[in-house]
Amino acid sequence: MMRGAARLLALTSLALPLLASAPVAYSQEPGPHLLLDLNALQASNGGCRLTFVVANNLSTPIDRAAFEMALFNKAGVVDRLTVLDFKGLPSGKTKVSRFDLSGIDCGDIGRVLINDATQCVGAGTAADACIANLRTESTSGIQFGR
Repeated sequence: MMRGAARLLALTSLALPLLASAPVAYSQEPGPHLLLDLNALQASNGGCRLTFVVANNLSTPIDRAAFEMALFNKAGVVDRLTVLDFKGLPSGKTKVSRFDLSGIDCGDIGRVLINDATQCVGAGTAADACIANLRTESTSGIQFGR
């Protein structure tokens, strides 16, 4: 019996540092916010696929969220302005959204900037909630923000 307890204690002491360094889940960040993570860029048919992880940590659902984004090339010049429609974002939910942009090489993208929220609609959701409570992250290696 003592051997089992000692083994459990040893395993727990090994696992604790790993748990402490684990990334925080999107929904556990403090305060009400809408989180957009530019998670990946992948070549797609004739263009680039942008993958976002979106977490609505506001107290209300968003029926429709759309953002105007500027894509900068490696030289820092705006290459394209586009609106990405994330559709519905239920409160307390994390979802993945993908957008295929034709005619652009992922390797040419140096930065993605959120210009504005062109739509932020939902019962009990303020019109500016999507931009006022926006937090951004990039796990793609591309600079992303507002």
